[in-house]
Amino acid sequence: MRSAGSTTWLTRFAWLTCVATLLLICSGGMVTSKGVGLAVPDWPTTFGYNMFLFPISKWVGGILFEHTHRLMGSLVGFLTIILAVWLWVGEDRQWVRNLGVIALGGVIAQGILGGLRVAMMKDEIGIFHACIAQAFLGLLVFVALVTTRFWRTLANEQFDFRKFAPIKTLGIAITTAIYVQLTLGATMRHQHRDLAILDFPTANGAWLPDTSATALAKINAWRDARGLSDVTAFQIWLQMAHRFLAFVIAIAVIAFCLHVRRDAPRFVALKRLSIFWVVLVGCQIALGAWTIWSNKAADVATAHVALGAVMLSFGVTISAICWRTSQAQFEGARPPGAQKHVPA
Repeated sequence: MRSAGSTTWLTRFAWLTCVATLLLICSGGMVTSKGVGLAVPDWPTTFGYNMFLFPISKWVGGILFEHTHRLMGSLVGFLTIILAVWLWVGEDRQWVRNLGVIALGGVIAQGILGGLRVAMMKDEIGIFHACIAQAFLGLLVFVALVTTRFWRTLANEQFDFRKFAPIKTLGIAITTAIYVQLTLGATMRHQHRDLAILDFPTANGAWLPDTSATALAKINAWRDARGLSDVTAFQIWLQMAHRFLAFVIAIAVIAFCLHVRRDAPRFVALKRLSIFWVVLVGCQIALGAWTIWSNKAADVATAHVALGAVMLSFGVTISAICWRTSQAQFEGARPPGAQKHVPA
């Protein structure tokens, strides 16, 4: 059996790894927003130096952001190795040990993808790299959650299974939609330097943009005169899809919060998380608008990326809690001879 003290320290370390990963995502967002992803042209070295011996005096301009991102990636990799070993040695649940191994494989894959992005100079790798980073953070959040004593107490929560099942389904659906939204955002950031649509809430002066050949020619002529990159119809509608999905997610998060208040009013933790989720989605929409109004200012765009990662983390936490609770309720409702063990 694990001691309470060792469990507490493991949980704290897992959350520390989550925070470090969030900061790494912020660092990556800043690199992309400033367009300095190739400021350091070689990998795994930095201008021929060992990455960890690169002189601080040379950390200037875009090199500062790119090199710092690499160092933070190394830090997250180191923390993940420790976490995986700690889970393997200190955890008595095999499935949690396996999660640590998966996380270790994920961070190795991320490092390789980051290197390939530099070596091959392909935007598609950058998009994939950004998407995997968000999934990796979600995995770490889940690992941290299942190491808490709170996780074990969830099996004791008592709710009407028929009412709670829709809450679980909606929570998982919203979390999936948030991940899709982050994928759309990553595609937008890596596909073109400037925003495809420069106004909000309208789009090129209309609620539905005109992307005919004639309209695109006028739009690109206007953009060329201002030193902006040309856009395609696909890029415009990609940004519109991002806006539309943001609206859908906002409505769904509010609906989720209301469902929890109505059908699980005694579940204090879930109620608080759902309220925070509503606040986060409001802030995220405001940051999205600010990103457009500021013409994708690097700090604002990076804050938008970071808050998206936080929203996904909340979604993973809420979905995991709902799954754990509903599974316990389902197993508790089975006939005694047919009951199965609920994973701790």
